[in-house]
This record gives sequence, structure tokens and C-alpha cells, in this order.
Amino acid sequence: MADRRADRPGQPARPARRAWFVVSVLGAFVLTGLPVAAAAVAPPTPTPPVPAPQPSAAPAPPSAAQTLAADKPPRVLLRALQRDLGLSGEQARTRLVNEAEAGTRAGRLQNTLGKNFAGAWVQGTTSASLVVATTNAADVAAIKAEGAQAKVVKHGLQDLEALTAKLDAAAATGGGLDTPVRYVDVRANKATVQATSSTAADKLIAAAGVDRRLLDVRVSADRPRALHDVRGGDAYYIDEKARCSVGFSVTKGAKQGFASAGHCGKPGAKTTGFNKVAQGAFEASVFPGKDMSWVGVNDQWTATPRVKSEGTADVQVAGSVQALVGAAICRSGSTTGWHCGTIEQHGTSVSYAEGVIKGVTRTTVCAEPGDSGGSYLSGAQAQGITSGGSGDCKAGGVTFHQPLNPLLNEFGLTLKAAPAQRDTSTQEASGSWGTGKVYQTGARVTYDGVTYVCLQPHQAQGVWQPARTPALWQRA
Repeated sequence: MADRRADRPGQPARPARRAWFVVSVLGAFVLTGLPVAAAAVAPPTPTPPVPAPQPSAAPAPPSAAQTLAADKPPRVLLRALQRDLGLSGEQARTRLVNEAEAGTRAGRLQNTLGKNFAGAWVQGTTSASLVVATTNAADVAAIKAEGAQAKVVKHGLQDLEALTAKLDAAAATGGGLDTPVRYVDVRANKATVQATSSTAADKLIAAAGVDRRLLDVRVSADRPRALHDVRGGDAYYIDEKARCSVGFSVTKGAKQGFASAGHCGKPGAKTTGFNKVAQGAFEASVFPGKDMSWVGVNDQWTATPRVKSEGTADVQVAGSVQALVGAAICRSGSTTGWHCGTIEQHGTSVSYAEGVIKGVTRTTVCAEPGDSGGSYLSGAQAQGITSGGSGDCKAGGVTFHQPLNPLLNEFGLTLKAAPAQRDTSTQEASGSWGTGKVYQTGARVTYDGVTYVCLQPHQAQGVWQPARTPALWQRA
């Protein structure tokens, strides 16, 4: 939020004493150091055959939890999960592993079901259950074969997204401040409008020309807003007037920098760091419509794959694989530090006083002014940049984050991620797959002449070649 901021064969049987004598004499020759070749009259012992070399077993591919670094979560994130979600340490660890594995299974099913796919989410204290919705009862067996619960519903995800797009268009032309939030609720299999009154919701629905029976209306006085004007801990300053929180380190070619919120500054605006040392300038910024920006830094600053911790060891960012609805998510901001909650919906549209932003993610994480631009993570996977919300961290609230992968794609940026401990090779094989590219579920690539289909949205890292990461890629 902006703070304006891996035998010998058996010996021949002894024939007689003579053999013993020969062997004894032979032994004496050996002990005295005399030549022994002429004395050897015993039959020769055959040379054992040398076994043919066996090919070493190929190492098992990393699990989804290992790929996403969910098996070794940072302590600060575990502490925040325990506090905000009421979990024990073991429950928090288990939940992160379950959510990583569920994302891969959900991706395989989304590619299999096609237009019948109606969403996926995790549920339970440790996210032990994956639920996948479909519009075709014939898909139930395939869903259960992946270890997921099946839910047969009326409307496909694509249809509900098209309906929401009509609501967005009507809100853009009719103001939208009284109907500030619009999204697809996959768990309810409906589009949802949050409005300040039933009358405002009716007006928007009529203007959009959509069937109200496909909608849920939530009446709330909350009006999300971009968060400005409060100083933070790990902050940066814009034109010596505003403050925001640094999001994630990025690079563009040889240029280093960081991603943040679009409402934090316009292209060209100068920035200084938390220490008031000249830092850089906004290279690009989009707001409203989207809420994304990036700042290029000078040679006094170095982009690192870290997010500031409340303790002594920073959190290492391992990638940007998008988490499922229902997954745990945590945020770091310059005003309120670390707080956690769950992902409620992806693809949400929000009307701020400054205009409409689309494609953000709605969460139950709290935030306050000055947290804008800060980091959202699920485990070690970067999720997005703090945009805005309602409520606070005393009474609780709702926040929205700009997903990181679209931001990286929009500006041609590469996330600065910690090198994988299992394999630091960055050699690429021939084909259309490449590091630094952002892939969505269903995307098809070739790698060493083999076609693969993407299972989860992510930006490709050097160690995430399709052949090595079944958590992210499925052979077509």
C-alpha cells in the first residue's frame, strides 16, 4: 500500500597332500622373496568375469513441495501463520506442503477438463482436501483418480469470468464506487458483487444486462482504497513526498530494480531508499486499470532474492508459482510487518476512488496505509504486490494484491529468485521453453523435442526445465 511509500569363484577342492606341499613351498618362496613362477604347479584359478557396468538409476524428480521450496519454510512465515490462522508449527508446515502438491494436481485436472473446469480450491485446517469443480458428471472419476474431491456445478469458470467482465464494463461507465468489488467465487460457483446497498447492486446488474440468478450480492459498507501516507519500516520514498514498501527484486537485462504498486509513483518519479540514499526512478507504472510499477536502481543498490524478516534471517524468494484459492498467504509491509490469511478469489475487480483495477487477488490478510507495494508470499513463492483494501490489522480487514506474474510479463522483468539447492544448473535445451518467460496453466512448450503443458502459472526459473519439474509441467 502506498506510503507516501544419488567371488571370487569357489577354489577347486584340495586333491591331496601333494597339493598342500606345493602350496606350502610356494608360500615359502613368497616369504623369502625368491622367483616363484617355475614352482607354481597347481591348476590356475580362473579370473572372475568383470560385471558389466550398470546404468545408475535416474534420480527421482523433485516433489512439488521441493520444487516450490514449501518443504523448508522460513521461520518468520511459520510464526505469522501460527498467529493469524491459529495453527501449530506442525500444522503450518503440513499446510504449506499440501498446498504445493494440490496446485500440481489441480493444474493437471484443469488441462484435462477443459471448458468443463469450474475452479479448484483447498480446504481444511492443513489444506488436506483439494476440491475440483466440473460441469460434467462424467468427469468425477478423473477428478477422484487425482486424489481430489469432485463437485458437479452448473457453470464453467470461463462463463462466469465472461459475466464478471460485463459487470466490470458497466462499473467503468457508471462510476462503480457503490459496487466496488466484483469477482468469481469458485466455491459458490457464482459471480459476486460487493455493493454498499442492494439498490446499487441492482443498478449495476441491470446496466450490465446479466442474469441476477447467476450472482451473489454482498452488502457491505467497506470501500477499498489504495493505502497512502504512513511511514513504514523497510520503506522507500518518492520525490521526497510519498512512501511505499518495496515488493520483490527484479532485473531487466543488466538493469536491477524492484516491483511495487502502480499508485506509488508515476514514470520518472525519483526514489530514495530507507536510508535516504539516492536509489533510482520509476521505469514504468500503470494505475488505474492495473496497479503495477517497477523502479530501476542505481549502482549503489543490489537486487537480492530476499524479503525483510522480523528476525535476523531474511525470507528467500524461490519463484512465483500462483497458489490456489483457499491457500495460506502472508504479507510483509513497512507499516504492519508480517500478517497472514487465505486467498479468497483470483481475478477480482475493484473500484477505487482513482479508478477501476482488474485481475487482482482478494485475501483475508490485513494491511494498513504504508504497506502498499509490499510482498505477498505463499510459502517461498512470490504472489503479488500489495494494492489496497479495507479495515486494519486491529479489527481485521480484506486486502487485494496485484499478482506478480502479470506484472513481470507486462514490463518484461525477471524475478530475482534464490538458486535452488538441489540443482544450480541453468543450461537450457533446445525448444520454445525459456527462463524468464511467464507461463499460464494450459500453455504448451517444447523442450528437447518433447511437448509439455503447463500446470500452474509461474515465471520459469533456470532450474525449472519442464523435464525436471513435474510439479509445473506435464508431458503432452
